[in-house]
Amino acid sequence: MEHFTQTMTAIKIHGGIDILRLPVNQEEHIFPPWHIKYTQSHILHSKCSKGETGCSDNDGNACQFCIFSNALELPHMPDMVFPNNILTLKHQDGATIQFNALDALKTVSNGKINVQLACAEVWKESRSESSEYLEEKVKPFDWTFTTTYTGTISNFEIEETNERIDVDKLKRRDKILFYHDLTLFEDELHDNGIAVCSVKIRVMPSSFFILLRYFLRIDGVMLRINDTRIYHEFGQNYLLREYTSREAKVEQINAPPSLFIEPSEIAPYLPLTGSRYHKLIIITNKTELAVDSESIKETVVNSASVRTNAGDTESSVT
Repeated sequence: MEHFTQTMTAIKIHGGIDILRLPVNQEEHIFPPWHIKYTQSHILHSKCSKGETGCSDNDGNACQFCIFSNALELPHMPDMVFPNNILTLKHQDGATIQFNALDALKTVSNGKINVQLACAEVWKESRSESSEYLEEKVKPFDWTFTTTYTGTISNFEIEETNERIDVDKLKRRDKILFYHDLTLFEDELHDNGIAVCSVKIRVMPSSFFILLRYFLRIDGVMLRINDTRIYHEFGQNYLLREYTSREAKVEQINAPPSLFIEPSEIAPYLPLTGSRYHKLIIITNKTELAVDSESIKETVVNSASVRTNAGDTESSVT
């Protein structure tokens, strides 16, 4: 008989009473008018859990592995994918922000990687004898799993903005009412470095702050950090979202190698290669306006991004 360890769900209405519900691997908090919930569980299985041939494309009850495989069409997924690690914030008027591994991996390129890296052949050879590695079927893809994911949102209007997140407010020692850190996916690049995507949230008495980070370190080659910061002050009808991309070759980084394993420490040493700044305005009439990750990307590509110099954003703030 299998034994499952589950955690008790606690819905904490701050300023009110705690309500316990059925045991599930999740936790919920209510900070009016926001309902914040996360779920957390095991990594994705490495093969179909229902049969050798995989679930049917028309199977409404497909296993998680087949759902990911069919949606992503990547020749190989990261070593560790956490399909149930999901952070969701929902406003009482219906606006929703979510962070999940499937949508994060949807932005990984299926085209050729745009740089030749030192461990490319090592990575390829490590999987050459695997049944999933068939030369005639493998599409060239970004094996670093670089993602430009900024979150999955609905019921928001998106507009470019010159307003910036107030870094000084984030540095204040305000009381932390809630904090959590979720890993969405991770790959060790066959012991040649690491690629990891994670999301952190902290809630203070007057605001909340989210950091979605993709961190890539290819040992002896390069570092890359793609950050999405989302900040909201309670009482405002909008959130600020800042996306920054930083990268550099190892020989160009003027910092102690000991910092290379600490994303927050090394980020200030990496030059800014791209940035986008948006205001996410909460739609209060509850009219359904779904904006998925792809449409957000299209909006950004087809419009001029608002940019700043590298020093304008404090990358060390987490």
